[in-house]
Amino acid sequence: MTAVREYIGSQPLQVKLISSFVLIIIVPVLLFAWYTLRGVSDYSIRELTKKNESILDIERTNIQNNMELMEWTGQIALSNREMNDYLQSQEDMDTSLLLEFKTKTFNMFQLFLFNNPRITNIRLFTDNPYVHEFWPVVLDEARIRGKSWYGTVQEQQGMVWWEVQKDGELLSDTSMGANGETPMVSLLREFKYPDDKTHNGILEVSMELKHFFTKTFSSVQDPGSRLLAVTRDGSVYTDSGAPIFQDKSASALLRHVQLSEAAGNRTSAFSEGGQSYLAIQTFIPELDVHLVNLVNRSDTMADIRKTRGNFVVMIIVLVAVLSLLSYFMQSIILKRLRVLRDSMKKIRRGDFHVDVPVTGGDEVGELGHHYRQLLRKINELIVDQVNRQAASKEAELRSLKNQIDSHFLYNTLENLKMLAEIEGQYTISDALTSLGSMMRYNLQWTRSHVRLRDEIQHIQNYIAIMNIRYDGRLELHLDIASDCLDQEVLKMSLQPIVENAVKHGMNRSDAPGGKLAITLSARIRYETCVIEVTDNGAGIPEERLRMLSGMLRMEEADYQELRSRMETGRREGSGIGLRNVDHRLEMSYGREYGIRLESVEGSFTRVVMTLPHLILTGGERQDA
Repeated sequence: MTAVREYIGSQPLQVKLISSFVLIIIVPVLLFAWYTLRGVSDYSIRELTKKNESILDIERTNIQNNMELMEWTGQIALSNREMNDYLQSQEDMDTSLLLEFKTKTFNMFQLFLFNNPRITNIRLFTDNPYVHEFWPVVLDEARIRGKSWYGTVQEQQGMVWWEVQKDGELLSDTSMGANGETPMVSLLREFKYPDDKTHNGILEVSMELKHFFTKTFSSVQDPGSRLLAVTRDGSVYTDSGAPIFQDKSASALLRHVQLSEAAGNRTSAFSEGGQSYLAIQTFIPELDVHLVNLVNRSDTMADIRKTRGNFVVMIIVLVAVLSLLSYFMQSIILKRLRVLRDSMKKIRRGDFHVDVPVTGGDEVGELGHHYRQLLRKINELIVDQVNRQAASKEAELRSLKNQIDSHFLYNTLENLKMLAEIEGQYTISDALTSLGSMMRYNLQWTRSHVRLRDEIQHIQNYIAIMNIRYDGRLELHLDIASDCLDQEVLKMSLQPIVENAVKHGMNRSDAPGGKLAITLSARIRYETCVIEVTDNGAGIPEERLRMLSGMLRMEEADYQELRSRMETGRREGSGIGLRNVDHRLEMSYGREYGIRLESVEGSFTRVVMTLPHLILTGGERQDA
């Protein structure tokens, strides 16, 4: 394998490209040809099978219709009251009554039952000695007692029995001439006296086989296929003169078909005498007949082979033409690639200002264009890196200066605090302590998430400072569940809410004692932490509350437009602080989390913040 790789690697690029191109063409084309030819073959066979299954289903439907017609005709014959009275007579009728029955009842009965031309015979065989024969409907049962099926019909206890007869005449002592040689399908059924126990006779309804199996004996069927009916005794009925049976008889072909009594259609294929055949069969349990559609596939297979041959020739010509075209095209492409290679060698030696003289709109031209852009980008990055290094040094100096400034502020506040304590100014000392804590909390922004207990401490410092301004009229009440103290919150997310409560809540003048009470509560509800900030301040009018709630999740463009339409004095109450908090919560946790407003004018205002229940332990986030 190493020697092969070395040999391939030593060959010129043009040889490798042409070889690979030919292989890339031939392999997929052969696979495509194999898949396509197989698909064409399968499609042709499927269509042929589907077409002949349709013919089989149509014939089965015709048979079902003919069976229903014969059953309906037999039911009509047995339900005629006058005919039943005659068949059940218990005494001899005189000549006048017989003539009247023959003229009125029998003729009308016969005319009604024979109004369908497909019905060949309707006969009532009876063993009643008082009944006289009226040809060809009412006959003596002794005429059929010698038939093989006679006992079977009586065993059916009034149920229908179907019989296919090669000799269409059921009578044992009567010849019907040519009609007697016509195969028929007969419906046979025993009928009894009114007590439903005593045998009275047997009903026969017959139809010629060519009318019963309509498409089996049709002359318009495809010459390459033919339907066959195989009865319970193995007899085969079909049009033996069909073209499909010219070389082999129907019986010879059926020897290759395993007949099945399973429901639905079954398909099998076989060969006989160099011909390929398809057998589609279905079983009709009521008749105990197998209906088989034999299809000669030789013409279809010949067409498939012809298509395959044409396809192979076309593929060979296509591969040859594409190989020649690839040779000429690659000669042109490689010439331009060599120019590009020479330019790259100069760049490798450090000349980043070299020109790449490769143009055009194809891939090689595009490669030259992008290579020029790459050189330009490299030069820009070199300049940018120099600038970044300078900026980095400047940032380090600025950071050091800020650090020095913050320490200076902390030390100054600490000195002022100590001076206030020495002079007994404890209020100022406490205020400076709170202010220092707030400054440290704000300036030491090492992470964006903190524990709820840290944010509460910051709020307490804020209230302590604001109480200096409002002469102690602010009260902060905490109602925090113990399992919420380590809840993760966004840093500086509660102060804007408390600041709003102080700013807008102090406008109320009738608060008890002139004080503003702010309650901060937190509870775990299911998998969320709900934090509420409630004040007993002036409240918000209902219309303004709806506007502020809508502005929380409003699109930025719509919000800025609405804010620009506000009067200058009202812009301070446009909810920008609450909107910023809500957006931070949404971006950090998802759209289902954020804040909502509740207020009753003159009573209270409540801001409800919903967060996922996450615990911060040692600066690490953990699921609750």
